[in-house]
Amino acid sequence: MEKVSRFLEKLLNIFMAAALGLMVILVFGNVILRYLFNSGITWSEEMSRYLFVWLTFLGAIGAFKSKEHLGVDMLVRRLPRGAKKAVLVVSDLLMLFVLFLVMEGSWKMTVINMDSKAPATGLPLSFVYGTGILVSLAMGLILINNLYKVLFNKLKDEDLILISDSEELVDYQEGNLGKEEKQA
Repeated sequence: MEKVSRFLEKLLNIFMAAALGLMVILVFGNVILRYLFNSGITWSEEMSRYLFVWLTFLGAIGAFKSKEHLGVDMLVRRLPRGAKKAVLVVSDLLMLFVLFLVMEGSWKMTVINMDSKAPATGLPLSFVYGTGILVSLAMGLILINNLYKVLFNKLKDEDLILISDSEELVDYQEGNLGKEEKQA
């Protein structure tokens, strides 16, 4: 399971890097063509917009897997282990419900726009609306995996909090900075 997870994460990073690289090339090339040659690539802006949408949604999957989304955990950190598990299960179930709603809406929009084409690229608009389906499924699988780990006691205490805390990093860096100033 862990090997599959790492492979999919690596594949996700490759897709995001490719989308970002292609977006930069298209936008930069179009700017150069516009200013130097008074022309441009007609479909470049539209394709860049679609790549940005995909990049954003794929990045949301990666950030969710790495617990890098914003959150407030002041209360949860102070709870005992059993209460942390209960809060995690409830929040995961709520997120699964919301992801189901996102997937249902994305599915409807994808089906509605199956025959609609983008004006410049000619891509089906379902290509854009399909991102919601992909994100819902991917995040749903991550949540189901987390629920499995919680329910079968396969998580450590620090894994019971859904976000990575940057305050600890700041405190650590300030502590090291204070030591360096005293040594100097």
